Amino acid sequence: MEHGATAFVRDGVVMLGAALACVLLFRRLGLGAVLGYLVAGAAIGPQGLGLVGGAESKMVIAELGIVLLLFLVGLELHPSRLWRLRRDIFGLGTAQVVACGMLLTAVIFAFTGFSMAAAIALGLPLALSSTAQVLPMLQSSGRLNTPFGERSFSILLFQDLSIVPLITIIAALSRAPADPGAPPGWLLGIYTVLAIVGLVLAGRYIINPLFRLIGGLGERELFIAAGLFTVLAAAAVMASLHLSTALGAFVAGVMLADSPYRHEIEADVDPFRTILLGLFFVAVGMMLDLQVVAARPFFVIALAASVVIVKAGTISLIARAFGVDWRPAFALGLLLSQGGEFAFVLFAQATQAQLIDPAAASLFGAVVTLSMATTPFLMMFARRFNAKGAGPDRDDLEPPSAAMPAAAIVVGYGRFGQTVAQMLMAKAVTVTLIDRDAEMIDVSARFGAKVYYGDGTRLDLLRLAGAADARAIFFCTDDRTLGPAELEPILKAFRQAAIFVRAYDRRHLIALDGLDLAGTTRELFESAVVMGRQGLEAVGINPAEIAEVEAEYRERDRLRLERQSRSGDLSEGKEIMFRPNNAIGSDVEPAA
Repeated sequence: MEHGATAFVRDGVVMLGAALACVLLFRRLGLGAVLGYLVAGAAIGPQGLGLVGGAESKMVIAELGIVLLLFLVGLELHPSRLWRLRRDIFGLGTAQVVACGMLLTAVIFAFTGFSMAAAIALGLPLALSSTAQVLPMLQSSGRLNTPFGERSFSILLFQDLSIVPLITIIAALSRAPADPGAPPGWLLGIYTVLAIVGLVLAGRYIINPLFRLIGGLGERELFIAAGLFTVLAAAAVMASLHLSTALGAFVAGVMLADSPYRHEIEADVDPFRTILLGLFFVAVGMMLDLQVVAARPFFVIALAASVVIVKAGTISLIARAFGVDWRPAFALGLLLSQGGEFAFVLFAQATQAQLIDPAAASLFGAVVTLSMATTPFLMMFARRFNAKGAGPDRDDLEPPSAAMPAAAIVVGYGRFGQTVAQMLMAKAVTVTLIDRDAEMIDVSARFGAKVYYGDGTRLDLLRLAGAADARAIFFCTDDRTLGPAELEPILKAFRQAAIFVRAYDRRHLIALDGLDLAGTTRELFESAVVMGRQGLEAVGINPAEIAEVEAEYRERDRLRLERQSRSGDLSEGKEIMFRPNNAIGSDVEPAA
């Protein structure tokens, strides 16, 4: 037992050390972390230096990284938002899997000599992309919640859902004796629906009340334990039904998306996701059979290139057919052009079904790994290709994670945010600027302002922007939906920062009442008061009376807001508004 524990610790040290060294090097070279993890795994694996063995057993543990990743993605998706994406999920996703699967099957059948059944068992899995590679790239760049990110996620989600029918197809083609313990495909479909419904009900009546109970206790350790329990329990339910564990974790995340504790859950689970996802790619690199690649290098390279070209071209055309502009459509094709981690699972299923032999599974595993390695280079190309493009789906915009720490963060660099930022800069206050309007970012760059791209109302993106060290955060967008649900987690997470909000109108200001904000300013209010003063001056009112009018107007407006906030009725206090019959000096006085 001690020997096993010692070996586990030694392997962990070697894997983490190699990953650390390679990721640092590849990050410095601008090639991304994923390629660093893959190279680290290949270097220390059985086919490399042989420092660590048992890649398959380590893959089982590391796959929890994918499970945690899908859980965190689910936390970001309210059911209403998921319903809004249904066209992309079931339309764009279905078209991508079917078209890419058929084309890759045809390529394998035509050029490799495999039988049609084997070509199907190999071609369909290659239609799937790498959720574990693509989603962290979108998250780190702050683009997961953009139209481009949502389309990418929609396709990836449908790919995860398609695991069940793909397994069913392989089982139908199987040459192996039927496994009496394996459920038929139609039953797997029923299991999937029942499992999802069961998880949703469990979230509503068990998990959410559990988190409310733990929230009342205030124990951070219990939050971590409860978060991991939720993920693993959902994954275990799916695994027991021979379904995708990642899909179960995603459903668990969605059912907690409306929870007031979702940001704390996200913060507690994310470190585990980061480490395990890195180890997953190290394990993928360890499984790379370098002898197979060395025996047929041109075949592996040509097949990997075929996968990338076929998928990039097909996805780009499908995206164009769904109304996406050609630049983001091409970038989407490049982003999803690699093979995915679930291909390894389906290749194993095909081997058990006696459709392919283990050597073929190793060969195509190498193809998938090599295609994954191309993604960082393809995205570098996409950034240069899109450098002259316009629109929110561009891929050349820097995320807030690239910003240096600053004393203040200004979210929204339009007319309002520009004034706030310039006043801060006038006294040498360091400012990080965030906006999600690509055109505004380009215009600002011409005037020497560095604006980072992203949704600055998201908690994770604010952390990347250095909000934990900022002294003030200004929300200067004209978003009337920015309310307590979005601001309360930010106020709680960054207690050291003074939070200021630009209110869209009177209703928005009332909605913000009660929050511990450092300041709120109703847009147009102050400029309208200034013009009112100018108007009074123009008609001959003396300065002292103008000052009296301004003070009285502000006081009456404050009283109306107090009453409206208490009652929720905008008509409350209308009797104290200025009208021709209640000018200052008349007998009508505002009620207290």
